[in-house]
Amino acid sequence: MGNRGQKRTEAADELPADKRACSSSTEFRPSTSNSVVHTTMSSIQESHHDTDVDTSSSSTSGSSEGEKDSAYGSCESDNSYRDYYRRQSLGNQGKFKGVLSSLSKESDESVLLIALTELCELLSFSPDSSMSNSMADSYSPILVRLARHESNPDIMLFAIRAMTYLCEVHPRSSAYLVNHDAVPALCQRLMAIQYLDVAEQCLQALEKISREQPIVCLQAGAIMAVLSYIDFFSTSVQRKALSTVLNICKKLPSGCPSPLMEAVPVLCNLLVYEDRQLVESVATCLIKIVERVCQSSDMLDQLCRHGLVQRATHLIELNGRTTVSQSVYVGFIGILVKLAAGSIVAVRALFELNISHILKDILSTYDFSHGVPSTLMVDGHYNQVDEVLKLLNELLPPISREQNIQLAADKEHFFNNHPVLLHKFGFDLLPVLIQVVNSGVNLYACYGCLSVINKLVYFSKSDMLGFLQNTNISSFLAGVFTRKDPHVLILALQIVDKLLEKLPHVFLNSFVKEGVLFAVNALLSREKCSQSLFSVSSDESCQGSVPRAAVRCLCFASDAVQSPTGPEARTCKIEKETVQSLARHIRTSYFATDSTNPNFGITDVLQKLKTLSSTLTDLVHRFSSCMAPLQEKEDFYPVLHQIVSELSGNHPISTFEFIESGVVKSLVNYLSNGQYLGQKKVNGDGSVNQLYIVEKRFELFGRLLLYNFDPPLENSTFLALIRRLHSALCSAENFPVILSHASKLRNSYATIPYGRCTSYPCLKVQFVRGEGESSLGDYTESVVNVDPFLPLETIEGYLWPKVSRKKSEKLKEESPSHASQDVSTSQGKNPGPMESDTTSTNAHETQEVKNNLQLSVEVETVDVEQTKSDSMDIADVNAESLEKGRLNSSEDDSGTSLECTACCDDEDVAPKLIFYLEGQQLNHKLSLYQTVLRQQIEAENDIITNSNMWSQVHRVTYRRIVRHKPGCPKSCKHAVHSTPSEKPTTWWQHTPSFSSMFGSEMVDLEKPSPTYDILFLLRSLEGLNRFSFHLGSRTKIYAFAEGNTVDFGDIKVNTHSDLPQNEFANTKLTEKLELQMRNPFSVSVGGMPSWCGQLVNSCPFLFSFEARCKYFRAAAFGRPPIQPESPSHNTTAGMSGRRKKILVHRSRILDSARHMMDLHADQKAVIEVEYSDEVGTGLGPTLEFFTLVSHEFQKIGLGMWRGDRMANGSVSVEDESGIIFSSLGLFPRPWSPSSHSLSGLEFSEVLKKFVLLGQIVAKALQDGRVLDLRLSKAFYKLVLGKELTVYDIQSFDPELGGALLEFQALVERKRHLESRREGKSSLDLELDFRNTKISDLCLDYTLPGYPDYVLNSASDAKTVDLSNLEKYVLLIVDATLNSGISRQIEAFKSGFDQVFPIRHLQVFTEDELERLLCGECGFWNANELLDHIKFDHGYTANSPPVINLLEIMQEFDSKQQRAFLQFVTGAPSLPPGGLASLSPKLTIVRKTCSGWVDADLPSVMTCANYLKLPPYSSKDKMKEKLLYAITEGQGSFHLS
Repeated sequence: MGNRGQKRTEAADELPADKRACSSSTEFRPSTSNSVVHTTMSSIQESHHDTDVDTSSSSTSGSSEGEKDSAYGSCESDNSYRDYYRRQSLGNQGKFKGVLSSLSKESDESVLLIALTELCELLSFSPDSSMSNSMADSYSPILVRLARHESNPDIMLFAIRAMTYLCEVHPRSSAYLVNHDAVPALCQRLMAIQYLDVAEQCLQALEKISREQPIVCLQAGAIMAVLSYIDFFSTSVQRKALSTVLNICKKLPSGCPSPLMEAVPVLCNLLVYEDRQLVESVATCLIKIVERVCQSSDMLDQLCRHGLVQRATHLIELNGRTTVSQSVYVGFIGILVKLAAGSIVAVRALFELNISHILKDILSTYDFSHGVPSTLMVDGHYNQVDEVLKLLNELLPPISREQNIQLAADKEHFFNNHPVLLHKFGFDLLPVLIQVVNSGVNLYACYGCLSVINKLVYFSKSDMLGFLQNTNISSFLAGVFTRKDPHVLILALQIVDKLLEKLPHVFLNSFVKEGVLFAVNALLSREKCSQSLFSVSSDESCQGSVPRAAVRCLCFASDAVQSPTGPEARTCKIEKETVQSLARHIRTSYFATDSTNPNFGITDVLQKLKTLSSTLTDLVHRFSSCMAPLQEKEDFYPVLHQIVSELSGNHPISTFEFIESGVVKSLVNYLSNGQYLGQKKVNGDGSVNQLYIVEKRFELFGRLLLYNFDPPLENSTFLALIRRLHSALCSAENFPVILSHASKLRNSYATIPYGRCTSYPCLKVQFVRGEGESSLGDYTESVVNVDPFLPLETIEGYLWPKVSRKKSEKLKEESPSHASQDVSTSQGKNPGPMESDTTSTNAHETQEVKNNLQLSVEVETVDVEQTKSDSMDIADVNAESLEKGRLNSSEDDSGTSLECTACCDDEDVAPKLIFYLEGQQLNHKLSLYQTVLRQQIEAENDIITNSNMWSQVHRVTYRRIVRHKPGCPKSCKHAVHSTPSEKPTTWWQHTPSFSSMFGSEMVDLEKPSPTYDILFLLRSLEGLNRFSFHLGSRTKIYAFAEGNTVDFGDIKVNTHSDLPQNEFANTKLTEKLELQMRNPFSVSVGGMPSWCGQLVNSCPFLFSFEARCKYFRAAAFGRPPIQPESPSHNTTAGMSGRRKKILVHRSRILDSARHMMDLHADQKAVIEVEYSDEVGTGLGPTLEFFTLVSHEFQKIGLGMWRGDRMANGSVSVEDESGIIFSSLGLFPRPWSPSSHSLSGLEFSEVLKKFVLLGQIVAKALQDGRVLDLRLSKAFYKLVLGKELTVYDIQSFDPELGGALLEFQALVERKRHLESRREGKSSLDLELDFRNTKISDLCLDYTLPGYPDYVLNSASDAKTVDLSNLEKYVLLIVDATLNSGISRQIEAFKSGFDQVFPIRHLQVFTEDELERLLCGECGFWNANELLDHIKFDHGYTANSPPVINLLEIMQEFDSKQQRAFLQFVTGAPSLPPGGLASLSPKLTIVRKTCSGWVDADLPSVMTCANYLKLPPYSSKDKMKEKLLYAITEGQGSFHLS
């Protein structure tokens, strides 16, 4: 490393003079401050920078200081440099004159050769100022004359070489050489090649001259000269020749001379070459040529006859896509666009080449969620999809012939003569065009697709519209009408008009059923559609609002050739009333006959669904406060059954009918009893009653969907309803995807709130005190830079001390340290390494939106209770406070006291300021960027105007919150979970999930709205699916209680009928989120539209697991900004950047882990492990460390887990390792709140281990490591903040859980019989448990399996009987799930929060969190192994040892597979995604053996996932050696 600069110098010196870089001679220029000494010092300084990273900042500051000193303290050294250059320049001038004199004489050839050699050496090492203009002019005719020398090739070679160097040293000399006919002389040598080295030198000379004199080179025929014999040269020389052509093409004249057209066939032939750089140069030349001649149809026809269409079409086919860069690929599509726009010959040729099939493949395989955003530019060309859509539009004739009328007529005549081609065109492309629009692409792509569809329908004859049969064009058009832009609406109306004109019998009823007619009516009556799916804004703007470089009216969006006046200079073609006029024409022409019918446009299916919806709504109103579940069941069940039957019946229901019928809204009202819109506010016991009603309705609806039918999963009613809702959501939602607001990211300095540099622009804000606000002071600064991506609550934390009246006097005397400085000056600041690296990330983490399932919504009056943050930072809770029970918890509900404490907390924790922007109150949980964005979305609908966002000053008004004194806990919104004793049934047995759905907001949408209703119902159904086991168990218990079953065995639910989680994922929303996260501004969730965070947190099931993983990393850790054309390919799952190497001891793994976390838990550096007395370090040892720590936490005797020190239930102890093993996962061991030690083990030590476990788990997630720690699903639910019920006990202790459910069934049976026999005493009831009385079971008030855990020390009862059985079960459930483990769980969370906030995990389910933490554990198949394993260094996929190895790997059992992975990678399981996600890729290489091959063992490099495998003689021998290596080769890292 230290000698890097020296090696570079030596390499440069070894090059011959003619092979040196052109810039080498320009380093010695006396006109600049550079010198030989300075250059050497720079290289030394660079080398020092490379070897000592820690001193980089000091070396930079030192250099700047040195520059300051040199201005007045180092004049002597500067003068010596100038003297040196002056003397060198004078000496060189004398030498140049001497050489010129020798060349001017008619000397002997040997003398000329010596003089030319000396001239080349002088030019190589001389500064550019050594030669004057007159000297260069004097040399030019002589060198040209010698270049024409016929007898001596060496003279020719050195003369041409001297020309090349002369152009380098003295750029103006190219003009002198041109004046003396140097270009024809060089071209002459290339057209008649006698000596190959002379020809190569000619190419180099022409390349230099063409940079300054391209037109002269073109006129002299240089293009054909360099291309005529290009095949004879090497690849590097061919590249040089193409550089000459490219220099000429970049500055072509307005016309296109014939020499250029002659070169086109040669250039087309070069496109098939394999060298990528060569092909890209050729492609760029052709792109420039076509751009120059695109206005001339004759020229374009000539290009087509030269084979350009065929070559370009072949290049854009998918199999040739990887040969060129994305920008060149898009540019070649642009060539075809221009050819099709101006040449009928090109159109014919493209259809002969089956262009529709090629473009269909391009669009159908294009990943819209990972594509380059269309608002960005790629080397001056628009995005690939835009270019493809332009090509499709140009292939078809225009509908309105405003220009180039003859070409339009030729195209139409061509399709009239070949209707089959148009039919095939539509058959290939219509489905994929609909797919593109439905994927949620930007408005320009949507407009382009609709333009193509409109032309297809317009020019196709009625009998040739068969390509519409396989697509639901009616439903598609109904979805298009949800767009707001008039350009899009007009195209949709034109398509509707033509379809009804050509095929009225086919589309008339279809348009009514799918809602097209309803949309047309909505366009004519805004009042009618104010709450409709098809509402239209009254003030549409035709000008788009993407970044300034791409702003263009949609009227000109598909133009192949942009107007020279620019898109801004052209006016929109749409008149004000065009949309309404066209809609009125359709209504009067095709639907006028039945317009007087009040039910016109309502189908029978829609009418029936409306009736059922109305009936259900009436029932909800009637039973809104009724507590008679049996009566509810009798009335609601028939209506619900009819609705479900209708939705899953044989009658097809369109998306429009489904939404417009109101069924979704009525179902939501039924499930929530009107609570989901906040229509009812009932306090105290009324809230309990409302929640109880909700529980019973969910049960009834769940039984109807999940248990009354038993069809195959793919045909179930439940799945059909889910898919119908997703289809409706895709049609109704209009969440915007906001792409970059600036052409490129730039660094800024954010004064507020932290005073630090950012890699993105800041918003300019002026904070103004509200009018009449006397309790606050004025903010001292006029305009400040504000970090746009931090939530407003963070900005409030900065602003409050400066504007609060009690501190205002003090602040007036002090100048703010950051805010007082000028913005332009501040941008030059650079915080220290730690500040710039960690502070920004921590700021995002600690102040980010706390989106559990409760999202704040903007209201007119501020509810302080709903905006307060948590009163307790769990990260600050230590083991002692947890042990002493300082975290208040209730036996009945662990969250009750804690939440009420939050409501009654000190006011310093609550928000103190309200912010307003343009009169609208701002949400504290959103960032300022999101707030500004949302206002623009509300104002402009489809397109966001953002060119002025960063330049304009945003005036933000602040006021103080009017605070209301919080009431008693009874009035607290969180107090509704207190245990009621008068409820019809026990509260603890119910699932808390359903009722919690109605206290939160999902997204900031207008309510009621179809999208909000659909989202709410989807969330409700997803909750039903997750708790299907609970509902099934409850149903069986009620059946037993009512006497329908008498056997306790019937209570058990054997199978789970859960739908796969991916059935709830919405493809369209997932693609939108993926695309949004790829935006360069999405460095945190504050840089995304607010709907992203709100939906991911409230409805995470809508998005794929992979998308949520990316969102999780952005929310929890942030990410460096991604440049549009340079996507990050970070192979490490953890945080990129700084790394910390930690030395650990194998004999003290837990102590090493504790020491590591004490030092580095709160740091963002990636941890790498090195073991003491071992040589291995890096990825492999680090993964093994996390595995070993996982095993340490599972050791017996720690007092952490159920089953420790005993064999209880499904928990056992592995004898050899002393590790607790549970097939169902580990769950915390209950500790009595009154117990502080047990068998010599202090409870405080147990809490410390849970704190450490939380730190390790969080660090593993942060760094992307996997743990070998199987935790129970119930534990994960507690980690995710979910509540547990008696039904969850079966997930980790089936015996105890089953017994408790049977006891519960007995309690319910007793309650039911008592209600039926009111006159009889309960003692008369004959109830027993499996033919045994409860009292005979001799149960006492201790926790089963834990005799030291006394359930109720204050109780008088000694044993359990039927009268107190319910209390006994309640106490067991509380001890097992709440009071006995709450301190351990809080300790785990406190350790976790020290690394990053645990709330970010709530976007995952329990299964997904286990997958994220513990990786994949499935078995491999042959295809997976072949696809994701690399074979190298002596092995291929067909090598016999490789075939044997793959067969052995497939034969591994679970234990052997884990051992193999541990041996090769350092971890016993694969990361999420399996082998495909393993990075680096698993590689198998041949191991060279010194002796007998069967005697050697395999070896590995775990850091590279590298297996060195000897070529064993047989499969059996390989398996024997491999199994020995993976079982005995664990536990250390040494050289292999």
